[in-house]
Amino acid sequence: MPTRGPSVTPIRAPLTELESEVMNVVWDAGFCSVERVHLAISRKRDLKETTIRTLLRRLEQKGCLTHQIEGRAYIYTPTESARGLAARAVRQIIDRFCRGSLDQLVSGMVDTQMVSEDEMGRLQVFIANQRGGNA
Repeated sequence: MPTRGPSVTPIRAPLTELESEVMNVVWDAGFCSVERVHLAISRKRDLKETTIRTLLRRLEQKGCLTHQIEGRAYIYTPTESARGLAARAVRQIIDRFCRGSLDQLVSGMVDTQMVSEDEMGRLQVFIANQRGGNA
C-alpha cells in the first residue's frame, strides 16, 4: 500500500462539540455577528453572549474564523468550508495513525464495517466521476 510522508497542512486543535455547533451556525449563514450566533445557540443551550464571544475568539485563534468590524459589531466569516475542515481533520488522522496511508484508513474502515456496501458504491461512482468516467 502506498504511503505518503506527513502532510504539510498545519495542524489545528480539534473542535469541541460546542465549537462545532458555533461553526455550523456561521457556515449556514456565511457570516455572523455575535448576536446572531448567540440567538441560534441559545435555542438549545443556556449560554451568555459573553461565552459566545469567547468561543468565536477561540475559533478565530484556531484559524477557523476571521472577522471584520462593522460599526461596533464583529462580523465573523469561516476561513474554510465544513467539508474542507473535515478533510483536514481526516488528513491529520491519516498522518498520525496510518503513517500517511489513505489505503490503511479506508481498509480499516471497511474491515470494521464502518463503511456500508451502499457507501462503497457511492464512493465508486464519485471517484469515477472525478476521473471523468474512466474508472
